[in-house]
Amino acid sequence: MNNIFNFINLHNGEEKKDKVLENVTSNISFKGSNLWILACAIIIASVGLNVNSTAVIIGAMLISPLMGPIVGAGFALGTYNFPLLKKSFKNLLIATVVSLLVSAFYFYISPFKDVQSELLARTAPNIYDVLIAFFGGLVGVIAITRVEKGNPIPGVAIATALMPPLCTAGFGLATFNFSYFFGAFYLYTINCFFICIATFLVVKYLHYPSSIVDSKYEKRIKYSIYFLIIIMIVPSSYLAYNLFNEKKFTKTADIFLQKEFEKNGYTLIYKKLNYNTDPKTIDVAFLNKKFTAGEIESYNKILTDNGLANTKLTIRQNNSDLKSEILSEINKNNNNLSEKDIAISNLRLELDSYKVSDSTLSKEIQILYPDISNVSYGKIEQYSHTDSMRLQFVLIYSGNDVNKLQLKRWLEKRLNEKNVELLENSVEHSKIK
Repeated sequence: MNNIFNFINLHNGEEKKDKVLENVTSNISFKGSNLWILACAIIIASVGLNVNSTAVIIGAMLISPLMGPIVGAGFALGTYNFPLLKKSFKNLLIATVVSLLVSAFYFYISPFKDVQSELLARTAPNIYDVLIAFFGGLVGVIAITRVEKGNPIPGVAIATALMPPLCTAGFGLATFNFSYFFGAFYLYTINCFFICIATFLVVKYLHYPSSIVDSKYEKRIKYSIYFLIIIMIVPSSYLAYNLFNEKKFTKTADIFLQKEFEKNGYTLIYKKLNYNTDPKTIDVAFLNKKFTAGEIESYNKILTDNGLANTKLTIRQNNSDLKSEILSEINKNNNNLSEKDIAISNLRLELDSYKVSDSTLSKEIQILYPDISNVSYGKIEQYSHTDSMRLQFVLIYSGNDVNKLQLKRWLEKRLNEKNVELLENSVEHSKIK
């Protein structure tokens, strides 16, 4: 049993406590270079959210120094060091205000204000974000208290994700969308709070020296922490429960549509589910099938029996309205054309410029010049002495007694090319320009 305890004992490999506290204290302040790094990280994260780039957002999280005052607050709570706690809160407040102002300014001047998926993901926190913040914070503080720091710190910065919620809150301020602002800022608060609590628990477990010895005062602080934990967890638990019900509604609606319509051969061309209305709505449209008012009413009556209580089914049969909605979706998709698709399109255009799309050319050459065989032709890049590049038509052939000058002129006229190059495919190649 002792061997198992030693195997999982956090005191093994622990750094000296005074050295850890010194390092934590030195990373709390936000001034000089730390403030500049924070501002740059905020701009990078805001750009990442703006262009929906996960890689850019991860890069911003890695260089962000926001963890310093949060971990400092956890150490201050764990050791009841109230001057350190005051300093940590002050610097965290400075970092938060600066981050909000910088991100709000960026999004205010940015011409692109579309709500991307990376931004939306930070507007509705739930209990899973609590778990990520808490266990991410545990990993972070355990790494900080080790002699060998290892490589968990970058992973903690990515997992706990302090920077993107702050930038999303800045987006909410810049666009006056306060539902985004409060949702994102609540996620940021969850992350800060539970990283701090995880740090507090590890500090207590490792028996860092306390600044007070009054047990009543210590209990009062613990009860205050428990109270704050409940305040933070209850809303996120409700949001998680709401998310679960929304996923359940979506799945149940899909099963209902498949059973009642798709299995009967009705082609579904439009579907829109809305969970956040009262009643919940299912809007659908079909390719050819037209339903009477009585049929639609009968489908609505069986919704409850299929697990869709307080739900209204609407079947769209007005072709003009439906057409406008579909065209709107198509335009939206066209606007979101990815860079990869654009690159592929450009490559195809470039390849087409090398092709000679004339299927009758080789047949005409064989008729006019029967002595020619094994004809190959195409366009190649040719560079001049000025390093300029142009495409030139080249024909490679086999055959004797060919009037090369006549062939060259005919090809130039036939293809509307200024300069055709002929290459004879023989033991000794001859080249006519």
